[in-house]
Amino acid sequence: MSTPLRTSYPVPVNDLIPAARSLATELGEIPSQNRLMKHLRVGKDKAKAVHAALTDEHADTRPETHLHSVPDADDTEPIETAAEVAPEEFPQVSELVDPVSPDRAGWRKWASRVVRRGGISPADETTTETDARPIRSWPVLLLALPAFVAVWSGWVGLGELTGFGVVHPLPGIADGFTINSAITLPIGVETYAAFALRVWLSGRVPARARKFAKHTALSALILGALGQVAYHLLEAQGVTSAPWPITTAVACLPVAVLGMGAALAHLINTRENGSNR
Repeated sequence: MSTPLRTSYPVPVNDLIPAARSLATELGEIPSQNRLMKHLRVGKDKAKAVHAALTDEHADTRPETHLHSVPDADDTEPIETAAEVAPEEFPQVSELVDPVSPDRAGWRKWASRVVRRGGISPADETTTETDARPIRSWPVLLLALPAFVAVWSGWVGLGELTGFGVVHPLPGIADGFTINSAITLPIGVETYAAFALRVWLSGRVPARARKFAKHTALSALILGALGQVAYHLLEAQGVTSAPWPITTAVACLPVAVLGMGAALAHLINTRENGSNR
């Protein structure tokens, strides 16, 4: 690292250029005027003059766009470069080589890399915005709207046929507050099916949790489909009270969903080890 000049008398601009050139070589670029003022301990005018001199030197020594053989400082035999390659085939030249530094070692390093690799691969380019752009999920909402209406009405209708209905959940506290318990069926079954499906496909949970989510998600979807079929068959036949097997199965659904949800949450938050795989 070069040391700043320490003088007690004005130094001519020409005497400052070697120290400024050494600083530019260390930085790999032409230093700013503020950096020159601090390093050379000079005023703004002299720093501006030195900066202009370095810029002129760089303009005089900067290589052409088409590269030619660049002799090595330690070897009289020139190395192979990309002289025959069109500039548009190598868009990363300005990124691989410091165009400001007067040192030609950077050009030699780039040329050697081109010869060794046979050109710059497109894989060197950074990921484009098109590749990184996520797939939009808003169409799922559009698909879910009609399904929500059909599923909700089917479960509520089946619940009313199996004994679910308006209840007073807070007797003695809020006697006027009522709720239709039939809504517990679509909320519980369909919500769990969607949640377990997401856990299964996320790939970010332990293997046991993923396996459990897969089986229970498919089971919940099948139960949902059977519930819709049962309701529409009973409704088409004008049945006002579902048979006892259907009533029994529907009555057990809230308990089953609670158990599956609690088990899945436990498996997600449990670290997988050798004893529970």
